[in-house]
Amino acid sequence: MPFHSEEFLARIGAFCFPGAGHLNPMTALARRLQERGHSVVILGIADCEARVKAAGVEFCLIGESDYPPGTLAKLDQRLGELNGLKAFRFTIDRIKNTARMVLRDGPEVVRQAKIDAILVDEVDFGGNVAEYLGLPFITVTFIPPMIKGDRYPPFYFGWGAGQDWGSRLRNRVGIEALTRVAAPIFKVVNDQRRVWGIAPIHSARKFLSKLLRVAQMPRILEFDYPVVPPILHYTGPFVDKRLRPTIDFPWEKLDGRPLVYASLGTLQNGSERIFRTIAGACAGLDVQLVISLGGGVDPDRLGNLPGNPVVMRFVPQLEILKRASAVITHAGMNTVLESLSEGLPLVCIPLANDQPGVAARVAARGAGVVVPLRKLNAERLRTAVRAVLDDGKYRRAAGAVQDAIQAVDGLEMAADLIEDALNIRLSVKPELVLSAGQEAR
Repeated sequence: MPFHSEEFLARIGAFCFPGAGHLNPMTALARRLQERGHSVVILGIADCEARVKAAGVEFCLIGESDYPPGTLAKLDQRLGELNGLKAFRFTIDRIKNTARMVLRDGPEVVRQAKIDAILVDEVDFGGNVAEYLGLPFITVTFIPPMIKGDRYPPFYFGWGAGQDWGSRLRNRVGIEALTRVAAPIFKVVNDQRRVWGIAPIHSARKFLSKLLRVAQMPRILEFDYPVVPPILHYTGPFVDKRLRPTIDFPWEKLDGRPLVYASLGTLQNGSERIFRTIAGACAGLDVQLVISLGGGVDPDRLGNLPGNPVVMRFVPQLEILKRASAVITHAGMNTVLESLSEGLPLVCIPLANDQPGVAARVAARGAGVVVPLRKLNAERLRTAVRAVLDDGKYRRAAGAVQDAIQAVDGLEMAADLIEDALNIRLSVKPELVLSAGQEAR
């Protein structure tokens, strides 16, 4: 079903969860598809508009009355104050409210935007809009992807992937628990599906694309599952350095000691206690600590921290990672992938949502150490940091992941898969067509 016009090959819409960990990779993927001659428009709330347009991607407003400008900052601030089950329930409530808005306004917005096919973030429910309108949709995954069965632990839990009966029973209990917590989302979605005359769905996996699922997580970071769905493809980090904002950093403050970089991301970063614990742990080591607060805490509130670390609201993360020796992270997928792309061993302090599952995969691959939040203290964290710095097995494991990541252009692979699934690939590159046309003139 090729889609063609005089201006572009296909008009592709995208529904994406409004967080940096989702918008950054989605805009990078959109840019890569645009470079191939397609038109991409991200459908989002007002607070996403500036970020999307700054990336050179078209934006279409949805949910203007539900999410007026400034709403996202308030929601993110609240999430930054939570962790564990409270944070997960808060996230579920956000997804439920967003789903209600997308299902109500989405069909008309998609029609008005003249969209041919839709990319849907795995934690979004825009696939229902596509199904209602009879449009093809593709699931794009920025967290560990959902896989059928009890042989894998749900992403919310930091369990390993044991295949014994006890592990599988534990997985079944975990899946059932998460299904119950997510029930309010299913109710909102199924109420709308009934209005549309579409059969209700009661499993999260059933909302995913049956055409193609693309995960930015590389296969090497996944558990060794006996069976992976044939339409699920692991690729690699969706990173476009050109889309990152320029951030000033006092490079002159770096003193040559091994650099440890610490970040809790841009959402769940409101805990002063964790940042103080990180500083206290590293103060007892011969390292220089750089802390990115991700906008969650004002540096002045932290005052003078042990060891005198460099503390910034935001840092140029990709550049910092090239100088680092190890990373302390909340185990958000983007920070983990960007760190492993540099072969850096990790100390993971998962806080909520998919982070325990990401951390479990890092540990299973041997590329880092996990310190559960409930056990976090300066001494335990110092031991973990010393281990990843001094024991070469962690750096070797991280290096193996780095090699696998560098062997694949994740964005290029994802774009190929999407074009092939939609049958919209041009036989030659758009720029070559343009050059040939210019030569002809």
